[in-house]
This record gives sequence, C-alpha cells and structure tokens, in this order.
Amino acid sequence: MLSTLGFSGCNDFQRAKITRRHLLQVGGIGLLGLHLPSLLHATEQSAPRKARAKAVILLHQYGGPSHLDTFDMKPAAVEAIRGEFKPIATKVPGISVCDQLPRFAQVADKFSLVRSLYHEMKNHNSAGYYSLTGHAPATDDQRLRDSRDLFPAYGSVMDRLAPAKAGVPTFVSYPHVLRDGSITPGQHASFLGKTHDPFFISQDPNSPDFRLPELSLPENLTLDRLENRREVQRLIDRQSELLEFSARARGIDATYQKALTMLTAPRVKKAFDLSEEPAALRDQYGRTTYGQGCLLARRLVEAGARFINVYFAATIGGQGSTGGWDTHGFNNKPMYPILKNYLLPITNQTVPTLLEDLDARRLLDETLVVWVGEFGRSPRINATAGRDHWPRCYTALLAGGGVRRGAVFGSSDKTGAFPASDAVRPDDLAATLFYLLGVDPHTEVRDALNRPLPIAQGKPITGLLA
Repeated sequence: MLSTLGFSGCNDFQRAKITRRHLLQVGGIGLLGLHLPSLLHATEQSAPRKARAKAVILLHQYGGPSHLDTFDMKPAAVEAIRGEFKPIATKVPGISVCDQLPRFAQVADKFSLVRSLYHEMKNHNSAGYYSLTGHAPATDDQRLRDSRDLFPAYGSVMDRLAPAKAGVPTFVSYPHVLRDGSITPGQHASFLGKTHDPFFISQDPNSPDFRLPELSLPENLTLDRLENRREVQRLIDRQSELLEFSARARGIDATYQKALTMLTAPRVKKAFDLSEEPAALRDQYGRTTYGQGCLLARRLVEAGARFINVYFAATIGGQGSTGGWDTHGFNNKPMYPILKNYLLPITNQTVPTLLEDLDARRLLDETLVVWVGEFGRSPRINATAGRDHWPRCYTALLAGGGVRRGAVFGSSDKTGAFPASDAVRPDDLAATLFYLLGVDPHTEVRDALNRPLPIAQGKPITGLLA
C-alpha cells in the first residue's frame, strides 16, 4: 500500500491548526494513506555532474549472506573454513563462484564483485542501518531504534536532490519493512521529512491479485471532484495562513500533490501491472515474492523511478525456508540445507535473470544493480553447523550503471577474515552510488538541528568504474 514508515508528532499549536481541516484530510489525504511530514532542511552545495546511472536497484539481503559460500570461496582452506560447497569457473577467466550458483557463472561478464568490504557493526539493526544509508551509527547496538534523527535512506536523499520526473515516484521500496525485534533504521527519509519517504508497497508481487488500489480512484470520486477538493483546501489554507506559517503543512501539501499526480500517471499504473509480462519471462524470474519483485523493479526503472529497494525478506531468518540469511545453525537448523534448498536457489534463479533482462533491453548500462547484505559470515563454521556475524570482510555484487563488467575489486585474506587489498567501507560504496547517479557525494543536507552533513563520507571506488 502507499504508506510511510514512522510518524512524527506535532505541537499543540500545529495540532489545533490542523484540526480545522481534519475533515478534508480524512476525505483526501486519509484516502491516500498519507501522514504528516517532518520538518525539511536540505541544501544543495554542488553543481550537477553527468550521471552514469539513471536508476539504482538495491537488492538488500537482510541477515548477512556468507561470502565464503557464495562469491569469495576459499577451497584451499581447511574444511571448517571452506565449507561444503565447491567453486566453479565462470565465463570470466579467474573469477569463480559457488557451485550452487551456476547461473551467476553464466552472467559473470555482466557484474563486478567487491570482495573487500568491511566495518565494525556486528548487530543486525546497526549494521542494517549502515548498509541502507552509508552512515555508521554512533554505537554498535542491537537496541538501535528507528528514529527521524538518524540519516535518511539512499533513495530519500535522491528524492531530495535529484528527483524523478513529475508523476513518478523517485524512491520505491517493497515488499517488507525490515525488522529484527524492532524496525531496522535507514528505511525512510528521516530528518529530510516524510515527503521524501519511499513509495512503500506491502503487497506481494507474486500474488495473483497483486495491484495497487491507491493508484485507482474510488468509483464515486472523479478527477473533477478531487481537483475541486484541492481548491477548497487551498482556500482554507489561505484563510488560516497555514501554508505560510507551518512547514509541516507545506509537507502535507507536497505529499498530497505527489500522490494526486501519480493517480493520473498512466506509466506508473502500467508499471505495476505484471500481467503484461509474458508468462515465460515471469517464470524465468521465479514465481516467488523475490522473483516477481525483481521483475517489478525492472518495470519501475522503465517507468522512470530512480531508486528501488527490493528486500529479500522482512526478518533475519536462518531457521528454514523463510526469512533472510542469518544462518547461525541455531535450533537444530544447520546452515547448509537452508542455503542449498532455499536461499541460494531463489538467488540463483532471480538475480541473473534480472541482469540478463536489463541487458537485453539495453537498460543495464544505465541501471546500477547492487546485491549486498549488512555483513558477511564468520570464516570458521561454528559448533552448531552455521556461521556467525562477520562485518570485518564481506562481498558486494554490482552490475551496470557505469561499473566494470567481469571484474573483481579488492581481495580477502586466505580465510576470508579480513581484506588483503583495497579495503573499502560502506561509506565508499555510498559515495560510489551517488557518484554514478550524478550527485556529488560531498553534497550536504541539513538535519533537524540545521547541521550540515555530507550525503556520503567515503570516496567513490574508482577502480570499480568502467
């Protein structure tokens, strides 16, 4: 559904003012599922640069995939480190992947691997926030709570600085709200204000009746009536001087206008109609939530969206055939059956299909696809036949959007424990994303306390660029 994550309250004066238009909110804004935006403070400090990528598809792998069992295998290490799987050759000489990922071997000439990512956050909520924003929290604490004071998601920054064309959502996320106990921070606009929150979709794209009812007007509400309602709102706003004195009200107006524009945008409505796709192609993506979600991402890119977050799962998982990549081996659920029977088959089917589909449509060169989790897994298999959290070294896969094809950047040591060369942090990955999107990573936005903050504190990974 069209929604936003989180809620920020308002003071008594604002609440009293807003009450005067409550009826219209219920009839108009309430209809669209919109909420009050936070105070917006942002400044652009750099001239636009030429973009290599028009859009980013962020495939976030919550729970933390094992780099040692996917894209950075160590066949020469002892069994307790190398694990059960074996490496296989790919189309690119010198690059190998796990034998459970044969389709990745076939499309290795379309992506690059960064094998030297590292940081210090060992908990899902703090590491997840880091991976979704490119900004490290002050402390590594699993109790880190979602807050409008933390840094905004990548897509929200893009919505503020380089939004999509009118009528198209800049930032789309689906189909889960990530959480590990509490909601993981970094999924919305934070201090940039709720007008820059993602266009969030909670429906399952794999459902036979997948649709977005909020993109269709109720039968008894015509466009003329909707526009007349807007005129009444403007009249009340002028009389109460609400728009002049309340930044929050200005945010309501902007959010309402965005939703109203999308209601009448045929290409947005068309993007969500997966039934237009050939059944054979939908089968290739996989008739799973993740598979159809990645197909939807391609259609959103075609519609003009700029940043799409596709979440593999809502939870860290690791307990069977649901959830994410947190494969500790807890509760008599060893890691390898979960990888072999659930996580890797879906990944092997869907992600290479997305890359092939984008490439066949000549979209890959202008669409950056990023496959990454919040950290990797420990080099040594633990006593419960799993691997534990390991942020000290892990792998990201990037394709398209100005990234080299068929390349590896950085390396890990002989056990996959630490970077051996060209170590980079999530801050550098963030700078790379913005750089490729044509936004200077040193651009500053201002938080609720009016402090200037750079959108990325790292440097673009130039060795990764085509």
